[in-house]
Amino acid sequence: MNNLTDRYLAATLRSVPTQRREEIATELRASIEDMIEARTDDGQDAATAEREVLTELGNPDQLAARYADRRLQLLGPTYYLVWLRLLKLLLSFIPALVGVIVAVVEAAEGKGPGSAIGTGIGTALEVAVHIAFWLTLTFVLIDRFQPTADLPVWTVDQLPPAPVHRDISIPDTIASVSMLAVVIGYLPFQHYQSWVHGTDGGNIPILDPALWSFWLPALMGVLLADLVFEIVKYRIGHWTWPLYGVKALLNLAFAVPLVWLALSDRLINPALAERLSWLAEAENRDTLGLVIALGAGVVAVWELIDTAVKTRRRTV
Repeated sequence: MNNLTDRYLAATLRSVPTQRREEIATELRASIEDMIEARTDDGQDAATAEREVLTELGNPDQLAARYADRRLQLLGPTYYLVWLRLLKLLLSFIPALVGVIVAVVEAAEGKGPGSAIGTGIGTALEVAVHIAFWLTLTFVLIDRFQPTADLPVWTVDQLPPAPVHRDISIPDTIASVSMLAVVIGYLPFQHYQSWVHGTDGGNIPILDPALWSFWLPALMGVLLADLVFEIVKYRIGHWTWPLYGVKALLNLAFAVPLVWLALSDRLINPALAERLSWLAEAENRDTLGLVIALGAGVVAVWELIDTAVKTRRRTV
C-alpha cells in the first residue's frame, strides 16, 4: 500500500521518538480519517479530500516536531528546514570528495600511505567544520535581516514513497560481500606472503601451489559469483525459491571440492611439514583434513537450512 496517507504517516513518524511512534501513528491516522470522512460526507471526492486534509496538516517534519515537542529554533522556523536539508546535502559528499583528492595528491608527491590518508581525513574534517560554520552563519544573517521570504509552499507531491520492508539488510550484505572479498584476496596473498617461512627465510604457502593449475582459480570464481549473488539478492530485497536454488548451487560448488581436497590430502601444502613437524605424520594430516572437511560441510548445510527457512517464511 502506497497511498498519500501512508506516505504522510511514514514521513512524520521517522522524526518522532521510537517509543511514541505507535501511539502517534494511531492518533494521527484516526484524525486524518475523521477529517477526510467529514469532507466526503459533504459530497467531496475521497481522493481530493485526502490531498486537502494532508495539505492542511502541512509539512510532516514540522508536524513531527510538534508531536516530539521539539522546537525548530536554531534559525527560526522560516529557514530551519531549508538550512538543515542543505547542510545534510553538502556534508554528504563535499568533505569526502576533498579528502580523497588531497590524499591522492599527497600520495602522488611521494608521501607514505599513512601520511596521505591522515592528511586526507584531517582535511575532510576541516572542510566539514567550515561548511557547517559558514552555512549556519549565512542563514542566521538571512533570518535576522530578512525574516520573511517567498519559500516554495510544501505540497503532498513532495512526500517520499512509503518505506518498503526488506528481508535483506544493507549491513548483512556489506558484511557478506566484505568477507567474500577478504577470502578471494587471501587465496593469492597466502601464496606470496604467509605466516610460515622456510629455513632460508622464503615464503611457504599454506595451500598446495599445485592447486593453482585448476582448483584455486575455480574456487575463486565460485566466490566471485557468490559476491555478485549477494549484491543481486540485496537489490531484489527478499528470498525467493529461485534465489535459494542459486545459493544452494554456489554453496555446493564451493563446499564439495573443498571437502574432497581436504579428505584426499591435496589441500595443504606438503612443504609445510618441513617447518611444522606434526604435519609430517600422515595421521595428523588426515585429522586436519577431516576437521576442515567437517567445518566446510557444517557451514554449507547450516546455510542451506537457514536460507530454506527464510525463503519458506517469505513465500508462505
